[in-house]
Amino acid sequence: MTSKEHWVLPQGIEEALPEHAARLEVLRRDLLNLYATWGYELVIPPFIDHIESLLTGTGHDLDLQTFKLVDQVSGRTLGVRADMTPQVARIDAHQLKREVPTRLCYIGTVLHARPDSFGGSRSPLQVGAELYGHAGVESDVEILGLMLNTFSVAGVKNVFVDIGNVDIFKGLAKQAKIDQDTEARLFEMLQRKAVPEIEALLNELKLDKDVHEMLAALAELNGDVGVLETARKKLAKADANVHAAINYLQKTADAIMARFDNIGFNFDLAELHGYHYQTGVVFAAFVPGSGEAIARGGRYDDIGQIFGRARAATGFSTDLKLLDNLTTRQFETPKRVFAPAEKNPALQCKINELRSQGVCVVEQLVGQTGDAVAMQCNQSLKLVDGQWQVVNL
Repeated sequence: MTSKEHWVLPQGIEEALPEHAARLEVLRRDLLNLYATWGYELVIPPFIDHIESLLTGTGHDLDLQTFKLVDQVSGRTLGVRADMTPQVARIDAHQLKREVPTRLCYIGTVLHARPDSFGGSRSPLQVGAELYGHAGVESDVEILGLMLNTFSVAGVKNVFVDIGNVDIFKGLAKQAKIDQDTEARLFEMLQRKAVPEIEALLNELKLDKDVHEMLAALAELNGDVGVLETARKKLAKADANVHAAINYLQKTADAIMARFDNIGFNFDLAELHGYHYQTGVVFAAFVPGSGEAIARGGRYDDIGQIFGRARAATGFSTDLKLLDNLTTRQFETPKRVFAPAEKNPALQCKINELRSQGVCVVEQLVGQTGDAVAMQCNQSLKLVDGQWQVVNL
């Protein structure tokens, strides 16, 4: 190994230098403070866990994203978390065991075996919130609202949101009586809006004419809130559970649009991200110029069942590093006061006083190179009229 290779980081793995790390810490504190004001309690799941816990519910879609290793103590297979959602669900179901609605939030590094997008990070700083114990429009709207407030606090502008309901597709697939493999193929085509391929597959299946037309219509049922009325007409012959899902989506749309009239909402009945585990409303947030979602979320009821307690659940997550890249916030330059290297009790008293007030004081070291400016200080302690005072440089 050459000397250069000792400091080259693995592809997709980043380190945060002081200025970047300081911004991330400001964002982290501000978001946790935001969540606290909404009643969300912070939890800190372990970075490494039993593979069964990590690949529960949402985790099954993350199998290929999860680094796996053998525990030298127990001999069991462990995984490095690629998503904290299953772990937080375990905390709600197995540790807290509350009967009332429970609001939890989290932030921490997750590790992906491969990037989600070309050039993307494999070590996102995942931040999110989950609401357990309530199955209704109100909790979905609350989570959507908290996500949008997250962008506001982070200084991310021009956000628009895609919203769908996986129960519409699931209901039509059940009505069509197609097997799981075919359902998975159709799902993949719908994600790509591959209309010719969808039509070819549906022709191959020889479905009932009405069911065929309704499944084919899904790829084109996207647009503003008016598309929901179009969906009712085009899916008129769908089973009752499909119409219930459309009505639920309509109620969600009415509530969230009334609260956020400055956000662009798009309704996409083929928005099925995570349909293997999602159980209702799903959503994704985007900004212009970014082909990938900057946040995702939705309802995933019963995820805690494997932990012994099924609970209604909805939530969202995003990447703090990504928010930092998109932020328009102006971060204040922190005050850094340079203190000369003098053995003076009054000087030390002033240094202690400033530090107790939260001011950064950098003490000069005897014989060091570099002055106050070189030490990135913008103020200095000077003896003025017999008193140590802070002066600007």
